[in-house]
Amino acid sequence: MKHVPLQPTDTGSRVALQAFLTECRSTAVARGRPQLVSISVEAGMLDPLAVLESIYEPGELHFYCERASVGMAVAGADAVVRFSPSGDRRFEQARRFIEETLEHTVAVGDLSLPFAGPHFFCGFGFFDQSEPEFPFPAATVFVPRWQVGRREDRYTAVANLVVAPDAPVEPMVERVWRASTKFRSFQYAEPVGDAREPARGAVTTAEVGPERGFEASVATALELIRGGAFRKIVVARALEALSSVDFHPLALLNTLRGRFPDCYAFSFGNGHGQSFIGASPERLVRMHQREILTEALAGSAPRGRTASEDAAFGAGLLRSEKDLREHAIVVDSLVRRLAELGVVPEVSSRPRLKQVSNVQHLHSPIMARADEALHVLDAVSVLHPTPAVGGTPREAACPHIRPLEPFARGLYAGPVGWADAKGEGEFLVAIRSALVDGSRARLFAGAGIVEGSVPGLELAETNLKFHAMLDVFRDQR
Repeated sequence: MKHVPLQPTDTGSRVALQAFLTECRSTAVARGRPQLVSISVEAGMLDPLAVLESIYEPGELHFYCERASVGMAVAGADAVVRFSPSGDRRFEQARRFIEETLEHTVAVGDLSLPFAGPHFFCGFGFFDQSEPEFPFPAATVFVPRWQVGRREDRYTAVANLVVAPDAPVEPMVERVWRASTKFRSFQYAEPVGDAREPARGAVTTAEVGPERGFEASVATALELIRGGAFRKIVVARALEALSSVDFHPLALLNTLRGRFPDCYAFSFGNGHGQSFIGASPERLVRMHQREILTEALAGSAPRGRTASEDAAFGAGLLRSEKDLREHAIVVDSLVRRLAELGVVPEVSSRPRLKQVSNVQHLHSPIMARADEALHVLDAVSVLHPTPAVGGTPREAACPHIRPLEPFARGLYAGPVGWADAKGEGEFLVAIRSALVDGSRARLFAGAGIVEGSVPGLELAETNLKFHAMLDVFRDQR
């Protein structure tokens, strides 16, 4: 990627911007292919979700992610370049697409700003082939036309455009100039459909699949474990929520980020009206300044109504032989997979508690240092799916998931996040999630099955995990 330290909003820079874009068009002519131009400016206070809310269009791809507790948020919409690989090489293909795009990219502005420069937003399904009954492909990678991001008290707006060999320059100059001016002092318009206010309507729910089907699937999984097929498998449930009015995904997101500030509130829109949203407590991987950070999150207990009850649940989880064994399986797998990348993982000797509003988990952070050649998608490819959402051994357990679940997982438990121009980025595991489609929503929750699991208790665990998302949908009544 070529970097030009031109500041689009400097005095007299409109003329310079026109000369620059004319040069980009000349490059496109010389190379015989369009050039991606990414223009970053520092902005005043921008709330990425509010910006998305102001210009939300169901017919455009969009991405949003926020962790309120650490002051991180980013949103982008309307793809200028996109790619949808599938198959067992989709992560490798996505990395190659990103690198090839960057070979024909020019970045303008201060790239030290948070979320500056082109970002490639990614949504990968749990499985490597698309599922016809789920309205997302096996993978989507796109660069948005506009993007806004924040880290703590710094805000960045990015405009991305494709300059073709025959592109007229003056309209592009006008669009970029208007966008940079707009985002430096954003005026929040009334959102389409008034996403600030919850819709009012009755919400009913129903299990997807046969009655008591989940307990039967857990029993089948236990038989396979006892027969030596694998050590652990994650079996999920799905609930269908139906409202008398349409759900608005951005209103749901606003509630999610407020209730779960320590989680990743996220949304991926497919450009056809459906959005996959959630509030995930689990990071798959973050790569920043060549440091890799992932985490094992397995083993669950409820939160208590009092401090004493809460502490008792937490202490019981830390002593639970079944949960500690399930957690150790995840830790061992993540450490082994990172080692395949040639890095040396570091992990604490004992798990700690990670507590969110309605559930607490066993949690072990894992860190490693990466060399310059390693791309964040390399880490995603070896880590997904973790035993926390798939099973172990992975190759033995995962083929059994589809026969045990009467629905398509789609993006549920898949990696969702972004990669930047340096090959770094951040991906969450898309759990505590739902597919929103007009007045319908499909909610997902899973449980890790190991020797000693009890079908009724695993059902109760999924009910606990459903509770947080169900409350959000019911509050939209």
